[in-house]
Amino acid sequence: MNFTVSGLSPEPFQPLFGLSDAALAQRLARRVVVDGSGYPERIEMRDAQPGETLLLVNFEHQPAGTPYRSSHAVNVREGATERWSGDHLPEVMRKRLLSLRGFSAEGSMIDADVVEGRDAEPLIERLFADPAVAYIHAHYAKPGCYAARIDRA
Repeated sequence: MNFTVSGLSPEPFQPLFGLSDAALAQRLARRVVVDGSGYPERIEMRDAQPGETLLLVNFEHQPAGTPYRSSHAVNVREGATERWSGDHLPEVMRKRLLSLRGFSAEGSMIDADVVEGRDAEPLIERLFADPAVAYIHAHYAKPGCYAARIDRA
C-alpha cells in the first residue's frame, strides 16, 4: 500500500521563533537546548542533535469536533523551514515504539494498535484496509506525544 508520512508545517510555529523566554512562557511554550538524545523533532522528522535549540509547544494535532479532539507537547526546531514528507517512515519513527490510530474523515477513532516502528508498515496497511479509516495519527507510544500524520498516497 502506498502512503505518505508528513511532518508538521513550520508556518504555525514561525511567530514563536526568536521570542524571549518570557514571551514563550506567555504562550505556554519553552525553549530547550538539546543536551543528549531523545528529542524527536516534528517538522523535519529527525532526532535533534546536541546543542540545537527546540521549542517545546502544545500542538493540537486532532482538531476534530469529536470526543477525540486532542493536543499534546511536541518539539519543533527553532528556525525550521522545510516540512518533511515521504512515502516511508522516517528513521526517527522507525526506531521507536509507535501507537498508530486510524480515524474516520470526521475525526472519530476507528482502530488503533501499538507496534515497533521498524515493523509498522503491515499495521498501516491493515488500518487502511478499512475504508472507514481516512487517515492515521502516529504517536510515540511511551510518552504518548504526537509524531506525524499518515495519509493514503
